[in-house]
Amino acid sequence: MIYRHLGTLSKTWNPRLAPVSSRLKSPPFTGFLKPSGLLLQSKPQRFELSRNWAPQPHNQHSHSLRMASFSFYFTPLKAMAITEAASSPSLLVPSVMLKTVTAVLFIGFLAWLFQAIRPPPPRICGSPGGPPVTGPRIKLRDGRYLAYLEYGVPKDSAKYKVVLVHGFSGSKYDASIATAEAVQELGVYFVSFDRPGYGESDPDPKRSVRSLALDIEDLADQLELGSKFYVVGTSMGGQAVWGCLKYISHRLAGVALIVPVVNYRWPGFPPKLSAEAYYQQYPEDQWSLRVAYYAPWLTYWWNTQKLFPSSSVASGRPTLSRQDLELVSKLRDRPTPMGYPTQQGLYESFHKDMNVGFGKWEFSPMDLEDPFPNGEGSIHLWQGDEDGLVPVTLQRYIAEKLPWIHYHEIPGAGHLLGLADDNKEAILRALLDGGK
Repeated sequence: MIYRHLGTLSKTWNPRLAPVSSRLKSPPFTGFLKPSGLLLQSKPQRFELSRNWAPQPHNQHSHSLRMASFSFYFTPLKAMAITEAASSPSLLVPSVMLKTVTAVLFIGFLAWLFQAIRPPPPRICGSPGGPPVTGPRIKLRDGRYLAYLEYGVPKDSAKYKVVLVHGFSGSKYDASIATAEAVQELGVYFVSFDRPGYGESDPDPKRSVRSLALDIEDLADQLELGSKFYVVGTSMGGQAVWGCLKYISHRLAGVALIVPVVNYRWPGFPPKLSAEAYYQQYPEDQWSLRVAYYAPWLTYWWNTQKLFPSSSVASGRPTLSRQDLELVSKLRDRPTPMGYPTQQGLYESFHKDMNVGFGKWEFSPMDLEDPFPNGEGSIHLWQGDEDGLVPVTLQRYIAEKLPWIHYHEIPGAGHLLGLADDNKEAILRALLDGGK
């Protein structure tokens, strides 16, 4: 018994391996036709192809080999049936496997990416496995603890009470702005503190410019500094001082900003001026600032990965002036224990600083109003004209926009001007005498 089947040759028909199919009532099966006349097939069906077959045109008017139809004659060994080649398991398996492998690789990449950009959990001071608590702390309004350090004359006999805010990579141990002689002469009580995530102060998951100002107010209230007090911030500590001027100006007796870090994207800056200052920074610093502003969730990864250069300041390669290099030795004499500022983690200290300082602010300092319209206090901004970290051109513009700020520009000084003894005393006296 011979079954006759009409098949159609496709445009891509390969005479070395051609699929053939037929639909009968027997179980589905797929085979491949080869020049040898053998038919490859999967179990349990098998059959052989008669060697004396010849193609016959299906349409007498068709002369195109690619479009011709042919009749094939098969001699079955058993009842057989061939399904469409597209439904063959032998063809589907590679496609399914490829999709599966692709999906697995994609999921694996996402898992790796999540782990890479996710900062490790902080090592909270006083918690199991965390650093010990070695000094006094207060409990803040939201349950966090803030570490602080008092020095100067006794608080009860002090004429002036000053809160000091340290900068990037600093701590409560190195926020001094005065010589011991000047402190005793003027009768000044100082309290410095570890900003959230630094030293022994708990990290603040909702840290912002506003929260920093409220931390300072909490500290002043719990230490009973009175209704008004002075605030001095250095470098990155300037973000907290701007916050105090915005949110708790009614508690301030006076303010000093020492080389405060500038956010290049504050709305008050002319775009051209800001862009010129921005592109004076190292390319790696420009990218670090972009990440902090546009993708703060990538700040940890960007500053810990090894593929691209990260922030020069975070990696310990800041641009220092000639005078700064002369003052660097004073940094080595700081009483800060080794590794103390970042003992709870780089992200909660350095990287959160970058996100807050260079991220999206709730206000522009250039929109602030004079908190002392009657002259009962004063605000001072100190800047070196050779500062390689904070552009002097932007500080000058701030001073022009806010004429109630007493602007002090020191020729030849860099970012470390607050470490020079002469500058320390000048800063303190200018603050306490109200700029008179």
